Amino acid sequence: MRSPPAGLALALLLVGLPDAGADGTGTSDAAAGDPAPIVIVLSWDGVRHDYPDWAEFPALGRIEREGARAERLLPPFPSLTFPAHVTLATGTHPDRHGIVANNFWEGERRYDHSADASWIQAEPIWAAAERQGVRSAVFFWVGSETDWRGRGASYRKSPFDSKIGEAEKVDQLLAWLDLPEPQRPRLLMAWWHGADRVGHRRGPERSYIVPQLADQDAQLARLLEGIDRRGLWPRTTLFIVSDHGMTLATHKLDAEATLESAGVEARVARAGGAAYVYLAEPRDAARAAAAFRALSGVTVYTREEIPEQLRVRHDKRTGDLMLLAQPPAMFARVNAGEQVLLGLARLFGRGAGMHGYRPEHPDMGGVFLALGRGVAPGTRLGSVRAIDVAPSVAALLRIEAPAQAEGRAVFEPLAP
Repeated sequence: MRSPPAGLALALLLVGLPDAGADGTGTSDAAAGDPAPIVIVLSWDGVRHDYPDWAEFPALGRIEREGARAERLLPPFPSLTFPAHVTLATGTHPDRHGIVANNFWEGERRYDHSADASWIQAEPIWAAAERQGVRSAVFFWVGSETDWRGRGASYRKSPFDSKIGEAEKVDQLLAWLDLPEPQRPRLLMAWWHGADRVGHRRGPERSYIVPQLADQDAQLARLLEGIDRRGLWPRTTLFIVSDHGMTLATHKLDAEATLESAGVEARVARAGGAAYVYLAEPRDAARAAAAFRALSGVTVYTREEIPEQLRVRHDKRTGDLMLLAQPPAMFARVNAGEQVLLGLARLFGRGAGMHGYRPEHPDMGGVFLALGRGVAPGTRLGSVRAIDVAPSVAALLRIEAPAQAEGRAVFEPLAP
């Protein structure tokens, strides 16, 4: 299904426009003789930092030649889709923005891949932009589907639908760029499928990853060509980022079964390379911890013991215990037959793909590329942190970073 034409898209997606003014709106900048800057951020789910080197991808190659590429993008911990996307949007870590995993409990209230922005405890970049008079448009991003503390993107796509492909997203992004200047969003963000699904099913296997990335690259080429035709590059910066990488997982750790064997009643929120344990009786903490420490490759922390540098300790959400696995192990429900099959796959270097491990693991790094205004051709960067993305976007838009952001702008802010 293709997106509606620009006029109809405006009618369908308009959810309230901010007042124009001299604090960073497109109208005031244009009136001053300097076209107001535009920033586009695309998140390619599960694209590991080295995937672009596995084959010739013309669009990604163009960005690397004419723009910037980092060695890797360091995700937050845990390196999962929902915490990472909120970190990319807020510029801060899960201990501050509150999304500590893809699923978790807060008392009896459960977060499970939620679209409800009320769970987020730090300001997202689209809310910061709208607060400062810059219109934003978001096509699927964690937390964008509802208002955050009374403020949301001027244009947004909802509800989330994984069946919508990148062709429709490109059509909509270009339709937003075609809106008249007073209505045109200057911050555009979209989630793309990337290589996450095939990476989970097949592992980070070149023969499966390359065709998937080629499809994504073809749609990226359409977007680049659309910006070319519109002559927007002097005022536009495009970012390609990813939420996490992917590594091979060949052994399952069944946290629920371990607790049952120890006679401990608890709930478990599994997150690939990490898991949270919510005990029915806090007095069982020592018994539960001992049962997990008996497992090979598992590190156990009480909430109070979670290392500060992980930046994930949250008084209400990280459980009584946090478990960390070392690849190739992952937390998942399992039966004996599955373990046998995984063992056979391991002999041939095959298995499932998984993430959620510590961000410094080499396979957890994502991609970071940029092209356009403010980016010198051929720029090569070292590691860029996920918390640096929102401040970088803000600097290029000439607005303040989100209120709780802790990162720094990768590119120097440009004077009007």
